[in-house]
Amino acid sequence: HLFNHALAKGTLFLAVACLGMRFATMRLENLGGAARSMPWTMAAFVIASLSLIGVPGTAGFVSKWYLVSAAMEEGALGVGLVIVVVLGSLLAAVYLWRVLEVVYFGEAVKPEQPIREAPLGMLAVTWTAALANLYFGLVPSLPLSLAGEAAGSLLEYLP
Repeated sequence: HLFNHALAKGTLFLAVACLGMRFATMRLENLGGAARSMPWTMAAFVIASLSLIGVPGTAGFVSKWYLVSAAMEEGALGVGLVIVVVLGSLLAAVYLWRVLEVVYFGEAVKPEQPIREAPLGMLAVTWTAALANLYFGLVPSLPLSLAGEAAGSLLEYLP
């Protein structure tokens, strides 16, 4: 879960860095309509948002699925843990929607110079991370096997 969460959050931060390269101030009200001038940046932001929320087909879904599956094996305590996971996803959906609503549906701010898409190098890194969110959501074998090996190594020393 740590890997998938870091991948989603890292992609979000990269997308925000792309925005920061083009907007003088990063206050939410100043980002109105940003998706119209920076569609590639904001599409990567959407993918990362979906992963953080845990939508199927993303890395975030895989880890949340495993968390919920393991929690359900714990009986009543597990139900409480599932509620925490679901509430965390709902909270993420709320705070990410606030950003997406402004950048996609908000009134465009009139800057001194036209806003352009982020530089190609920055977009390449951002999209590599965004695509990794999709790839590890569809083909989760590598992070799952690494996590299994790490857990096995740790549990080996328990009495």
